Amino acid sequence: MSEYRLEMSGVVKTFPGVKALDHAQLKLRPGTVHALMGENGAGKSTLMKCMFGIYHMDEGEVVYEGQKVQIKGPLDALNRGIAMVHQELQPIPERSIGENIYVGRYPTKRIGPIVTVDHEKMYQDAAAVLKEVHLNYDPKAKLGTLSVSQMQLVEIAKAVSADCKVLILDEPTSSLTAAEVEALFTIVNELRQKGVSIVYISHKMDEILRISDEVTIMRDGQYIGTWDAKGLTTDFIITKMVGRELSNLYPPRSNVPGEVVFEVEDFTSINPKSFRHASFQVRRGEILGVAGLVGAQRTELMEGLFGLRCHSAGKITYKGKELKINQPKQAIDSGIAMLTEDRRATGILGVLSIADNVSIASLNQYLIGGFVLDDGKIEQLVRENVAKLSIKTPSSKTLIQSLSGGNQQKVLISRWLANDPDVFILDEPTRGIDVGAKYEIYCIIAELAKQGKSVIMISSEMSELIGMSDRIMVMCDGRVTGFIDGKDANQENIMALATQFE
Repeated sequence: MSEYRLEMSGVVKTFPGVKALDHAQLKLRPGTVHALMGENGAGKSTLMKCMFGIYHMDEGEVVYEGQKVQIKGPLDALNRGIAMVHQELQPIPERSIGENIYVGRYPTKRIGPIVTVDHEKMYQDAAAVLKEVHLNYDPKAKLGTLSVSQMQLVEIAKAVSADCKVLILDEPTSSLTAAEVEALFTIVNELRQKGVSIVYISHKMDEILRISDEVTIMRDGQYIGTWDAKGLTTDFIITKMVGRELSNLYPPRSNVPGEVVFEVEDFTSINPKSFRHASFQVRRGEILGVAGLVGAQRTELMEGLFGLRCHSAGKITYKGKELKINQPKQAIDSGIAMLTEDRRATGILGVLSIADNVSIASLNQYLIGGFVLDDGKIEQLVRENVAKLSIKTPSSKTLIQSLSGGNQQKVLISRWLANDPDVFILDEPTRGIDVGAKYEIYCIIAELAKQGKSVIMISSEMSELIGMSDRIMVMCDGRVTGFIDGKDANQENIMALATQFE
């Protein structure tokens, strides 16, 4: 009898122009949390999609509970007791929580010759599963009434409902609050005690070192090694992930903030529960960090400035001229760019190519005779940006949805660089991105500031704000509660302002 519940070995998976997996391997023991780590594009999610039957391997084998198996698809995987919670959720918001938990495998009953869904049993079972994972939700409520983080917890309940023996969690805490992370860890620990094998994919080092029993690291589609989590350090993991030592997590900066170019006065949302009386200034060549806890209304304020949300009062001044911004086109025409928080939902156009995604905000600059697109100039623009930002892609015609998160983020930055704006609003620019790609994006941000661009950067990672910002603006409950000079910023004085409720 093998000590492993599931073994993958010699796994090869090739997509057009890209070898995503090159003889990768993974071995899972019962009752353990096995962290799977690597940079974006290392092949972690691809390997898991092979395990879950979404992708079919070109080479390699899977041994599950001592038997060599071929997993034909996700339903086959679920029937075998292998469940996966994906990084990108695919909820059905207009259906109930119970229906979402049992979609594709509803309990049925026979009424004469007709087989129908047994709704009573489905909701009873859903209620029991929700209770098992400590979620106090009504299984008959619409899934769309929940927040993104609550939907993620429902996905975990869905996996538990399959009575899984192997559970794959792909970036499970990317949209969870600190309290919800603790709730997730409670569930993970209970499943581990029941003998479930858990694959845990995350870029958050503190989580990995806290929750894992073993750590496997991948790089460029290849298996690098597996280590006992006890005794591992962040530096060791980073070195193995990127293949080199990162002596400094943040690049040296040579930007020199100049005169005030962007000013916001008394900006107030039409929604009384959102941002109100917000005032701040940004200098030429300055990186202004924006800190705050979940619910501080940081994103809402920036979306208001970009014309995505309505405001009832306030004034925006750019280079001494008052701007009237009620829709994004007016912001773009005024030289303002915004990288959104959720690249999958509101950033990328997944079914379009990299070329389309880069050029979409600046197509009017590439017209022949005012109405025909100059494909040659667009292709040149894309080639320049792919080279400048080191975007890993076989071709500009590649669909953006096939790229890793870090490369998708670089494409979105390229979209705005093509417009040559003067004010960049970056909302969580490194969310869900590995440490190597983070450094590359930090270098891009530093270079923008050096060129004299004004950068407003929202981040939930305090170390990132402290490492990158010239000044930090802190918000709490919709209000700006204070400013801290970058040289003086620390977690204590940021948290003091972030919890300054009225």
